[in-house]
Amino acid sequence: MTTTLEVREQRVGPAAPRPPRRTGRIRRVGLPYLLLLPALLLELLVHLVPMVIGIVMSFKELTQFYIRDWGTAPWSGVDNYKVSVDFDAPVGEALLHSFLVTVAFTLLSVALCWLIGTAAAVCMQDTFRGRGLLRALFLVPYALPVYAAVITWVFMFQHDNGLVNHVLHDQLHLTDKPSFWLIGDNSFWALLTVSVWKGWPFAFLIVMAGLQNIPGELYEAAALDGAGVWQQIRRITLPSLRPVNQVLVLVLFLWTFNDFNTPYVLFGRTAPEAADLISVHIYQASFVTWNFGTGSAMSVLLLLFLLVVTGGYLALTARGRRRRPADA
Repeated sequence: MTTTLEVREQRVGPAAPRPPRRTGRIRRVGLPYLLLLPALLLELLVHLVPMVIGIVMSFKELTQFYIRDWGTAPWSGVDNYKVSVDFDAPVGEALLHSFLVTVAFTLLSVALCWLIGTAAAVCMQDTFRGRGLLRALFLVPYALPVYAAVITWVFMFQHDNGLVNHVLHDQLHLTDKPSFWLIGDNSFWALLTVSVWKGWPFAFLIVMAGLQNIPGELYEAAALDGAGVWQQIRRITLPSLRPVNQVLVLVLFLWTFNDFNTPYVLFGRTAPEAADLISVHIYQASFVTWNFGTGSAMSVLLLLFLLVVTGGYLALTARGRRRRPADA
């Protein structure tokens, strides 16, 4: 007698062996990492390797006498860090002044970039003739090469024949005499003007993209309930843009705090005291005084500060996101 299993095997044939699941799972899990491997290797080569070398240099007495073979420079331990944070000494005092100038400059620049960019993006939401042309014009400062744009501002800030003094003094008569914009205390405001002019189109672009995700029905319902323009912006626009603004503010802060091209092209190798940003200050401490050990220590301290600020900012924003659903 044939059993039921034998009859089934005669009809459909023997069951095919199942492929091993573990191999397919390894391929499925390992494929993303394999695709990311070239980018990770390039990131390691471009960023992490110089960063490690800079950290090693910060513990060496690396001056112009050891430039030819920096590996032979004697170890100095944490002496470079002690010199950098000794605020009673000239080196530490100058670094502290540069740090405070950079903090004030960054906060003002980020606030103005966000404010102007958000206002422009909100105004560009309504459909009107010429909106596409205005959007394209708003992005011109962001699309221009940094060096070409800043050099143009250098000519505009000239004392004798610059456009800024021509408008403020000759045309509008707002000043008693032409001002010096690239030296003295006015250099801070000149640098801030160029930074905001160059940075606000990026905020405009990001906020404008974020506004596309807000349903128009919310504004229509708010208008039917009697909400005005400012109430709609306060109750609908800004809360809906909170995730976008959290990333935007962090990116603007990091870019502005580390900005080297703008002050270097605007003022040259030696920036005025009022506009002595920390990026240019570290450059001067390294390549002007030829003390690369101290300059590397300052760079490491700057990196640690930015890591702490970034970590604290991300922790605060994450805590705010966790609290919001509970409060609702």
